[in-house]
Parts: sequence; C-alpha cells; structure tokens
Amino acid sequence: MEEDRVIALEKPEAETKDLLTAVLREGARKMLAQAIEEEVEAFLVQHLDIRDNSGRRQVIRNGHLPEREIQTGIGAISVKAPRVRDRSGSGIRFTSAILPRYLRRTRSIEELIPWLYLKGISTGDFSEALAALLGPDAPGLSPTTIVRLKETWKGELEAWQKRALSAKRYVYFWVDGVYFQARLEQANQCFLVIMGADEAGNKELIGFWDGYRESEQSWTELLLDLKSRGLAIGPKLAVGDGALGFWKALIKVYGETRRQRCWVHKTANVLNKLPKSVQKQAKQRLHEIWMAPGREEAEKAFDLFLDTYRAKYPKAEDCLAKDRDALLTFFDFPAEHWTHIRTTNPIESTFATVRLRTDKTRGCLSRETAFTMVFKLCMSAQNHWRRLNGSNWLADVIEEVKFEDGVMRERIAA
Repeated sequence: MEEDRVIALEKPEAETKDLLTAVLREGARKMLAQAIEEEVEAFLVQHLDIRDNSGRRQVIRNGHLPEREIQTGIGAISVKAPRVRDRSGSGIRFTSAILPRYLRRTRSIEELIPWLYLKGISTGDFSEALAALLGPDAPGLSPTTIVRLKETWKGELEAWQKRALSAKRYVYFWVDGVYFQARLEQANQCFLVIMGADEAGNKELIGFWDGYRESEQSWTELLLDLKSRGLAIGPKLAVGDGALGFWKALIKVYGETRRQRCWVHKTANVLNKLPKSVQKQAKQRLHEIWMAPGREEAEKAFDLFLDTYRAKYPKAEDCLAKDRDALLTFFDFPAEHWTHIRTTNPIESTFATVRLRTDKTRGCLSRETAFTMVFKLCMSAQNHWRRLNGSNWLADVIEEVKFEDGVMRERIAA
C-alpha cells in the first residue's frame, strides 16, 4: 500500500512539469506573436502616406506567411509571421527584424544579442524580444544588462586585437574584404578579414580590421600589426580574390608567401564578361580547369577555354589568362588540402550568414558597434569551423617538401 502511494505521488509531479513547459511555450508563442504584430504595425504606419489617386493605402496587411516552428530551449514554438503587400509596385517589403525568414532555431545569448542589435533592435526592446525567443529567463536581461554586455564585448575585442602571436604558426591564410549592407558611418567602410590554418589544421580568425575599401595601406597596416605581435613567419600560401591592395601589401610584409587566386571569385569575374547565353557552358569549362586531377589536365582545359572565347569575348579571355599561374598554385600542395585552398570559402561561408543578419537596420551603426557585434558573431562561428583534411601533411608543407599534382615527389620517385 505504501509503495502504491509513492507511485501515485510521482505521476502528478511529472504531469505538472509537462504542463508548466506547455504553459511557458504558449506564453513565449504569444509574446513572440505580439512583438511581431507591433513590429508590422509600426512598419505600416511608417508607410501610411503612400496612397493611390483615390486615397487608398498602398502598403497594407496581406494575411500571414505559412506557420513554422522555431526550436527554443523550452521546445518548439509555432509562429505565423504577418505578410505585407505593396500595391504601389515600388518594391517596399516588410522583413521582420525579430523573426527573419531563415531563422529556425534560437541561439545562445552570445550569438543572439549581436544578431538582434545589428538588425536594428533598440536596447530597450531586447527584453521583450529575448523573452519571446529564449523563454522565461530572458526578462532578466534588462537594458542595463545589455549595455554592460556590449561593453564587455568591446573589451574582449580590444584584448583579442592585442593578443601575442609569437607562439603561433599558420600554414595557410584566407583573406577577404567584407562589405555589409548595414548602414555604417562611412559608405566605403569594409572589414578586412584574415583566417588561418595552424600547424594542426585548425582554422581560426587571425586578423580583423576596419579599412577604407580594400586599399594597400589598410591591408599593410593589418599585416604589419600581426607581425609586430609576434607573427614573424608568414604562411606558405595565401588565398584571396583579385584585390590588388592585399597582394601588394603581402609582398611588403610576407614576401615569401605564395599566392592562390580564389576560383569562386575568378569564375564570377569571367562570367560577368560573357553574355548569359554562353555562361552555363563557360562555367562548366572553368569547372573542368580547377577540378582537374593534375596540372597537365588543367593546363589543357585552360588553353581550351582561352581558344574557345578569345575571338568573340576577348575581355573574358584576358580576365582568366592574366592570373593563370596564381590560379593553379594549389597543384603544388597536398591533394587533401585542395578543397580548402582553391577558394576563400572558409570566409565566404561564415560571412554569408553575418551578411544576412546585417541586411537591413533601422538606424546608422557606429563603426565601433558594428565592428564589435560582427566580431562576436565570427568568434561564435569559429567554434564550428571544420579542421583541414589531411592535416598530417601540414608539417611537410612547413618543411617545404615538394608536391607534384598533390602528391609528395619522393612518393612519385618511389
């Protein structure tokens, strides 16, 4: 009988926990829905004066998007985002800063706050937005707490920019100048990014600098800063696009580093000089070059492309031909590394997500704020970066062992 009583007491407790979770989820759903409704109402008021000749409003509500689930710490929450219609044909479009189309799960505070801030959520609105997205613990994040977190992150960025690099050795660099559509203080401002692979094959953010466009001076300042903090030996290979500023700076600071032009950027540049009717076939021909099993096959495919398009499209031919050597450098490195070093994809894949989050902001972001928030998003993404394939070959690359078509020469001789 006593045993029966114990069992009877346990079941209601489990049911109570499930009921509490359900209540929390329903509360979060309602708060999220209310926050988005207020957001769309503010958007409609902003465009209230857009009317046709009969005085009818042109920017109006148009039902809801299909229902979807957002995965949160307290389970899945079903939401319906409002739909807005622009009848004027001027291209006005409503995009929720709280619930963008691509969001399917909530993120940690470390990742979510920079994202919301870059999307234009004001400090005073954070508690409501976070409560809807993260559950009952979020209301404790008051505006004062948010400001304190931002100051902490600024300190982390400053410390990171001053960290010693004397104990580090990087085999590969990936570099790019990243522009954002977020309204910064200076329209020509971009973030200069250097990612690297160390001796163990781990990828990490090495340099992060704000510069004017992608000038030689800005890149030189960044590379010299790395060198002054102990990175005396440059990488064996740097991968980047055609920005001449970086390559000129690289020769000044790390003159022994070899160059690999990014095939993704080069493909886009060449195709832009061709009519759309031939771009599909041209893209396939370019693919046959950089996916060739060896240099000889790549050279033949290279020549075929030049011969095919030289007469009718000399600008496309010249765009490819001028960087021939730099486009084929990867053949002198281990084949396991080719998928990593033929393009700047390690940077592109990371910043594609960051760009989405900074697509539209309500106000002009200061240099310091944008810089800090993008830095936090990058450091969060770094935790998920994939290690290099064939990392066991990195020691040979450092020792300048010769590779031919991705294979060590000694093995070929044997």
